Amino acid sequence: MRSINPATGDIIHEYTAHSQHQVNGNVDKAHACFARWKTYSFEKRGSFLRLAASQLRKRKDEFAALMADEMGKPLKEGVAEIKKCALACDHYAAHAQSLLADEPIKTDASKSFVAYEPIGAVLAIMPWNFPFWQVFRFAAPNLMAGNVGLLKHASNVPGCALAIEQVFHDAGFPEGCFCTLLIGSDAVDALIAHPHIRAVTLTGSTAAGKKVAAKAGSLIKKTVLELGGSDAYVILADADVKAAAIECAKSRLINSGQSCIAAKRFIVLSPVKEAFEKHFIDYFATIKAGDPRDQASGIGPMAREDLRDALHKQVQASLAKGAVLRLGGKVPPGPGAFYPPTVLSNVKPGMVAFDEELFGPVASIIEAKDEDEAFALANATSFGLGSAIFTADAARGEELARTRMDAGQAFVNAFVRSDPRLPFGGTKESGYGREQGAQGIREFMNAKTVYIA
Repeated sequence: MRSINPATGDIIHEYTAHSQHQVNGNVDKAHACFARWKTYSFEKRGSFLRLAASQLRKRKDEFAALMADEMGKPLKEGVAEIKKCALACDHYAAHAQSLLADEPIKTDASKSFVAYEPIGAVLAIMPWNFPFWQVFRFAAPNLMAGNVGLLKHASNVPGCALAIEQVFHDAGFPEGCFCTLLIGSDAVDALIAHPHIRAVTLTGSTAAGKKVAAKAGSLIKKTVLELGGSDAYVILADADVKAAAIECAKSRLINSGQSCIAAKRFIVLSPVKEAFEKHFIDYFATIKAGDPRDQASGIGPMAREDLRDALHKQVQASLAKGAVLRLGGKVPPGPGAFYPPTVLSNVKPGMVAFDEELFGPVASIIEAKDEDEAFALANATSFGLGSAIFTADAARGEELARTRMDAGQAFVNAFVRSDPRLPFGGTKESGYGREQGAQGIREFMNAKTVYIA
């Protein structure tokens, strides 16, 4: 298992994958730990999680550099990611008990209520794009709820995976409470089938989600899936066009465009399309791809060269169908998985840039003649993760977000982001179930009905 710097192509470190014997041993340790961990009070569990938050803040620069080296995230974004992980730890340490409190329900019984109980070892299959945040947004609520966690991280970020395990170890969590498994995708089916694995959460591609759901479903094991997205942002005619363009451009370039909830498709009403496009391109033109350790770099490389090459093929396929290249779109010479900020205009249904997820710094601008067409285009996708509306009328924006956008999140005058206080997840092929918030912390709990006559 290799860690390769995507900015240079150099091998950083080679790791020995865990054997089946080691994997089974770690699952057994997790199962044994669960028997003790679930009996700990919320206060005691919270004390460990707060120590983990402290570890994260103390080592934020170190972990940001690790992400820069393994998957190309610019340092300033890496520091922000670690801070967000610490915030999630503190949030669930403070609020898990109230989020999981018994819920009294009035019936003909003398007393009846719903109690939330942990179920055991939860397997997390996580992606490389937010290598710390994706893990902590799973781990913080589940560990506080009394479950234990096993991590199968993406194979290109083994250093991050082991560093996360070390954070929990250094915070004093009992052995087996959280463990990283260095295994490839070919070992996942057998792991899901292990009798001590009670549930699976996956963040990744729709194809991977279908495989995991099929395997877990055949074994009657619950899954939560956060999959791909082709988020649509609708810019109405009354929007502050320049402000909207800048907010949209920033969203598209988060993590070098490699985010499930980064804006992908910008659907602009005809009266403001030309002005929006100009401001959007002006902003994109100021952003340069470069060494992620260089604070002057606007974006870093993509995580792997094969991903960069696949993105470029999607751009070329869209141009062949009639999309117009307004900026970028050329693979730069030299080493590294770099791709420039790219803008495609005149994008329409039937083009790759409309129909598929573009996982990199490429924006698709789509013109709509009126609002009905705009929302029809926004929802004309197999995905449904995030969405946003830009308008001068916030009250109307709220109503449109509620009624017209078919997605798990609908933001008004802001780009989509995750927050430990709010549920996060999608519809259609973007997955099911929720992470974070009250809904997320209850996903892997037994909602037990207690009835006293």
